[in-house]
Amino acid sequence: MYKLYWAPDTGAFAPEVVLALAGAPVELLPVDYHGKEQQGAAYRKLNPMGQIPLLILPDGTVMTESAAMVLHLVDAFPEAGLAPPPGSPERAVFDRWLVFMAVNLYTADLRLYYAERYSTDPAAVSGIKAAATRDLDRQFAIIEEALAAGPFLQGAKCSAADLYLLMLSDWYPAARDLPAIARLRAALLDDPVVFEVRSRYRKD
Repeated sequence: MYKLYWAPDTGAFAPEVVLALAGAPVELLPVDYHGKEQQGAAYRKLNPMGQIPLLILPDGTVMTESAAMVLHLVDAFPEAGLAPPPGSPERAVFDRWLVFMAVNLYTADLRLYYAERYSTDPAAVSGIKAAATRDLDRQFAIIEEALAAGPFLQGAKCSAADLYLLMLSDWYPAARDLPAIARLRAALLDDPVVFEVRSRYRKD
């Protein structure tokens, strides 16, 4: 059985929804984010970065980084059809978009909402937030253009990359107003499994 340490409004949504769609057995272990449980010694023993999510595989292997979890899980459950086959041109596109979002959108979200972490100078916070907003607008515009042939990032076929995009657009409300992203979100949330998992992470 998988064990997933999670909290609302965290990157745990992405691996959890992949596990749910794959029908994989998982134990959900809530972390008191606001109580800073993730900064405690017990949690840091598993993840020295003190970040959520944390995934423990059935054999006891510990994984951090939500995008890495998604990459592992789509290959562990190929029958779920959440990613193209490894080595295929379609998989190259999938990998490209997933890593693009993890490296750019995810980190820009962190800079926007946790700007104080990115400088030792309190006076720099407003500039960090402004730059993060600029970057998010530009990067989501790139995604919006890529969805032109949609409705998903790889055309007619939904993948875990689209689910990752759902999570990231939840965190940045302005992205939800972009027409193609709005259509993608509506299509994904029409799936009762996706809707149910998201309801534990978001109340809007």
